[in-house]
Amino acid sequence: MAIGSGLGAQLGISAEVSYGTYVAPTKFIEFTKEGLALKKTTAQSAGIAAGRLLPLSSRRVVTQREASGSIDLEVTNKAMGLLLQALMGTTVTPVQQGASAAYLQTHTLADTAGKSLTIQKGVPLTTGTVTDKTFVGCKVTSAEFSCETGGMLMATYEFDGKDCDETQTLAAASYPSMSPFHFGQMAVKTGTYSSETARDGVRKMSVKIERPLAVDRFYAGQAGLKKEPISNDQVKISGSFEVDYVDTGLDDLHTSDAGTSLVWEFIGPTIALTHDETFRITLPSIKIDEGPPTVDGFGVVRPSFNFTGLYDGTNQPKIEYMSADTTL
Repeated sequence: MAIGSGLGAQLGISAEVSYGTYVAPTKFIEFTKEGLALKKTTAQSAGIAAGRLLPLSSRRVVTQREASGSIDLEVTNKAMGLLLQALMGTTVTPVQQGASAAYLQTHTLADTAGKSLTIQKGVPLTTGTVTDKTFVGCKVTSAEFSCETGGMLMATYEFDGKDCDETQTLAAASYPSMSPFHFGQMAVKTGTYSSETARDGVRKMSVKIERPLAVDRFYAGQAGLKKEPISNDQVKISGSFEVDYVDTGLDDLHTSDAGTSLVWEFIGPTIALTHDETFRITLPSIKIDEGPPTVDGFGVVRPSFNFTGLYDGTNQPKIEYMSADTTL
């Protein structure tokens, strides 16, 4: 029996072969909070019948079912591949680095058609019995990564799902030995693409990637369930720096509206040879939208610069992930 509280909860994920078709979880992720839930649309018959003061319960029907919600988690040195693939869209196979135990995943921005997940969560009753709620057809609609002084690299994923299935067998969770990426491993670089240089003074950083989808594809003949959502707008990338005003680099970019390449990376311990645990977001072109410095007291001037990620005409945004995972 599990502990009858959130201490006994679990989340397992797997890549689906076809949208909305259950695949038993293959990875179990450690999370800090989740909000995945079934959403149903109901209709109530309201026919007039002499003397009837309330609608009949037998004539309420469920016309549509879907799911949505979010997962908050620390970004760790293992087990992140499936989530990154569902966000970025490229089909990725980890590439072994030389003959070492290090494997590089390069998640380049692409359409997410065909990239859906089964997410199974175990929710404990107070008795210690863990109930199953399995969400199928889960598509990532956005993900935000953030890290601040003294903190962990955190991620929040938002999902749209096809349905919630409570008839599956709850998988037995198992977790590899893993550790989180954190502020002590963080570097921020800007400049010419592939030749970026480190910026000083960055205290806090965030990047959000949004994948707009048509999530309302409910058609006749689908038993009230949606067909796979498809992209219906351009990808939106945004973020922010909180910095001490140590130089005018970002301020100058705001004034001129010039573009710069951004690399935000976390380099952890060595896996093997010269290959280190790595989480790296590369945005080939960003432009600063707002955030010129202002003085609001005696303290260090500390502006926050907001930016938008754009296409430089050649290079796509990407997330690189170096770990010991041989598969996603």
